[in-house]
Amino acid sequence: MKRKALFIINPVSGGKKKDGVPELINKYINQQLFEFNTIFSTGVKHARDVAREEAANYDMIVAVGGDGTVNEVASGIAGTDTILGVVPYGSGNGLSRFLGIPMNAEGALQVLNNGHTINIDAGKMNGKWFFNMAGMGFDAHISQVFAHGSEKRGFLSYFKSSLQEISTYQSQVYKLNIDGVPYVREAFMLSLANSSQYGNNAHVSPTASVQDGLLDVCIIKPFPLYRFPEMGLRMFTKTADRSKFVEIIKGKRISITRSKPGPIHLDGEPRDAGEELTVDIVPGALKVMVGSAYNK
Repeated sequence: MKRKALFIINPVSGGKKKDGVPELINKYINQQLFEFNTIFSTGVKHARDVAREEAANYDMIVAVGGDGTVNEVASGIAGTDTILGVVPYGSGNGLSRFLGIPMNAEGALQVLNNGHTINIDAGKMNGKWFFNMAGMGFDAHISQVFAHGSEKRGFLSYFKSSLQEISTYQSQVYKLNIDGVPYVREAFMLSLANSSQYGNNAHVSPTASVQDGLLDVCIIKPFPLYRFPEMGLRMFTKTADRSKFVEIIKGKRISITRSKPGPIHLDGEPRDAGEELTVDIVPGALKVMVGSAYNK
């Protein structure tokens, strides 16, 4: 009996055209295993709404897009038996890379054909799902700059914006409570990592696992501007956790108090939030197809 799959295609993710994606799906998906439909999302929250409405009608719903699209589709099906598939078409593709999913459509569709499914944890910040990374501070600020600007998505644009903004960005003091233990830290950036990386193979928490029932609270402390290239290099060489400017504390329930409202991000997508935030891990919340390179 064939499995039913729905492909939800974000036409604007990663700044890449998707007109030919249905043809690629038709070419590379194993039609002896699947019967499938494809739709294009039409705006913010549409992919999530469709995924939620159709979860009971499909064995698998596939996000064709970047981390934001993955977040929307996964948010619609988390806690159900419907499986998440991913065909990466974003600018960072953090969760896809961590799960060993190839960055090309043919390879990603072969992952769906091969059928290896695992359960992964998911985070919730103030009740909103994230599956790869959430945070506040400098990275949330840059995400907001992207959202309100005309910059093209991609690593080079992100790096350029970071260089432009870093000299004027002010660190904040955060009061944290991690599984009942209080901390006070000044941080340039505060990341809640489910997987190890933001995207583009920049790993902020190299030992993070999506199956350990824990989030990695990554505290990036203020550092001299001249150390910025070193901090970037550490992320790309999976040595960020060895820096004296990085502290990582693993936990299940995290409360955060900051001095003023401001941007946060959930899987790279910015939104505004207040001074008080609560973050929880939901073990095994999502079924997802993974590539052969996944070895966590």
